[in-house]
Amino acid sequence: MARKRRQWNTRYFDHIVMRGNNRQDIFRTQADFDEFFRVLNYANMKHPFRLIAYCVMTNHYHLLLQSPNAPLGKVMGLINHRYTDYYKKKYNYSGYLYDSRYFAKQADSPATLLKISRYIHRNPIKTVVPMVSRMEDYYYSSFHFYKGEKATCYVFLDLIILPSLLPSSYTKSNKDYYRYCEEELDEDGNIATTRILKSGDFIAK
Repeated sequence: MARKRRQWNTRYFDHIVMRGNNRQDIFRTQADFDEFFRVLNYANMKHPFRLIAYCVMTNHYHLLLQSPNAPLGKVMGLINHRYTDYYKKKYNYSGYLYDSRYFAKQADSPATLLKISRYIHRNPIKTVVPMVSRMEDYYYSSFHFYKGEKATCYVFLDLIILPSLLPSSYTKSNKDYYRYCEEELDEDGNIATTRILKSGDFIAK
């Protein structure tokens, strides 16, 4: 049976998740993480994209990515192929590195983008044994750029969009985006103080 074609809309961001085969580690050392970011830079030069949140864990990674020019599958194919080649050569590895295709789901509203970004940034503190005590202490996540309000070295990382989407109970600042990510969820899985925005309020430009 043929695989279902991926949806690609140049206006929206996609939440992308890629896991190691059998949940094995695909990033073993700092050099592996560094190589993955070099791959992202290379892919961005070939097919420019925009990231507003990411988190690279040991056995999977999350990207909140918008690809305005090239189909998403083309961008992800390049990223995964180049990193796979690196990993197989370095570790003399054979077989599948990744577990099936990458997961991708469009985020078509401000509320969805905020929730997904919060989920991505909280990954390192929500593992069975937390990897860090504070989100900003995890180096391989975009959160420390928001928390530190420091310039990013990655041309593909946009730190403006997420704070600008915060509801009226927040200021449109990195400081309040940090507060948003730290707050607890209510019974419905929403941030208690967050006003849900309508999907028509936001289209990525």
